[in-house]
Amino acid sequence: MPRFLLIGLDGAEPSLIGPWMAEGRLPHLARLAERGTFLRASSTVPCATFPAWATCVTGVGPGRHGLIDFTEMIRGQYAIRFTNGTFRQAPALWNVLSDAGKRVGVLGVPGTYPPEPVNGFIVSGFDSPVATRIDASFVHPPALYPEVRQWRFADFQESDIGPGWHDRAIPLLLRAVDEKSAIAVRLLAREPWDFFMVVFGESDTVAHHFWMFHDPRSPRYRRGREHAIREVYERLDDAVGALVRAAGEDVVVGVVSDHGFGGAGTGVVHLNNWLAERGYLRFCPTNGGLIKRAAMACVPEHWRGGLFRRFRGVAARAESGSRFGGIDWSATAAWSEELNYFPSVRVNLEGREPKGQVRARDYDAFVRDLCHELEDWGPVARAWPRAELYDGPHVDRAPDIILELALENGYAHSCLRARGGPGFRRLRDEEYFGGKERGMNGTHRPTGMLILSEPCAATEARLEDVAPTVLATLGVPAPPMEGQALLHPHIEVLPRGEGTRVAREVCPYSEDEARTVEKRLRALGYYE
Repeated sequence: MPRFLLIGLDGAEPSLIGPWMAEGRLPHLARLAERGTFLRASSTVPCATFPAWATCVTGVGPGRHGLIDFTEMIRGQYAIRFTNGTFRQAPALWNVLSDAGKRVGVLGVPGTYPPEPVNGFIVSGFDSPVATRIDASFVHPPALYPEVRQWRFADFQESDIGPGWHDRAIPLLLRAVDEKSAIAVRLLAREPWDFFMVVFGESDTVAHHFWMFHDPRSPRYRRGREHAIREVYERLDDAVGALVRAAGEDVVVGVVSDHGFGGAGTGVVHLNNWLAERGYLRFCPTNGGLIKRAAMACVPEHWRGGLFRRFRGVAARAESGSRFGGIDWSATAAWSEELNYFPSVRVNLEGREPKGQVRARDYDAFVRDLCHELEDWGPVARAWPRAELYDGPHVDRAPDIILELALENGYAHSCLRARGGPGFRRLRDEEYFGGKERGMNGTHRPTGMLILSEPCAATEARLEDVAPTVLATLGVPAPPMEGQALLHPHIEVLPRGEGTRVAREVCPYSEDEARTVEKRLRALGYYE
């Protein structure tokens, strides 16, 4: 049987890759596509990092694998807890393949911390959006850590974008690609493996912050650095070439992105302000974000990942204060966490929330009517009740209403947090650079790409198709999946209503953590 090399390019945009392959700027990707297949691949809704990569490696959607977001609501509280890989409740490729006796190597897949025991090795992807590099807790087996300790996620913060930030960022992104590629190449050449997966996040980071330079039609356009995105893509293409060479013969190669990318415009949506205008929400005085703001100002970025892992309970409480502070729950029927990468609305439901205002018997009608109002507003393109988007045993982990913000002349509105003021406004010129929690100038789009080194009959793909394609190629029977094998198809699609087995026990982070560093700890969330 052949082996399978799966390379993830987070956020790689097909409308960029196609022309750059044609121009000869991405020769290694072009060579794979020419001998095989280049497909557009639909992502999850929303097209966010944790649910999308979990769907890619399990072959099922968020309602079945359960990893909906970086955080989830704690039932019975106005508070969140941070999720981790144990919240994924469907087996990933490395679980199925290890059980079948295949040897696996996995590097940097988001949503995989803490690492699972596998037949082979695994280096977890980032456990929190401010993690900059790994420590020994990311690695299985632990003895491998000295060889991979230079694996990094980012060498800079992405919130405060000041003078010189963009000039510093590009060399660091290119260095990160080179270092990850070198680590992966060494392991590919030395370790025995049947399946090897590695994910690079630099294509996502550069598009978030440099789209306004890349795209002259962007309403935020600024001159200079117009080739930054292309430069990172070219370096990633070099990495693909090095990985393919190191993998050797009898290898099927897949290159996949979890979503695509596009530009952000100047429109800003403040969902809670709009809900207040419509009488669904009432504000009250608060200093709920004080701890978070203090921590953001005081904690050096290279400390944040380690402090987060050590004091997760503190981080969760600080982030909860930021998201839920300033709302009068006794007079609120619906509210939003106002996450730009995951715009949504939650219902203050009687019996579920401590001060629920919407009766259970009125829930369906309330959600339906609110969806109609949101879609009639203008800045919201679609509003879905969660049950219309997701299917499976974990639908209740999702917000009650999931939104797709409208595009204005092809550019996305931003969803930003506010307490009071208009429901919709325009960015000021000085806000155009954006940053995490400030409306980044490049945003996720729902269509990514999939390149396979073998031809297939499909004309388009979904992220759910990746896992069954790998398993079919390797000749390994698969658990029920919602996707279809694009190569050597022999895996059945999961009929609706059937379940998937639990991969492992959910292990939420402990609340028994020290509180002495509250003023120093940045509370984390993936805002873009």
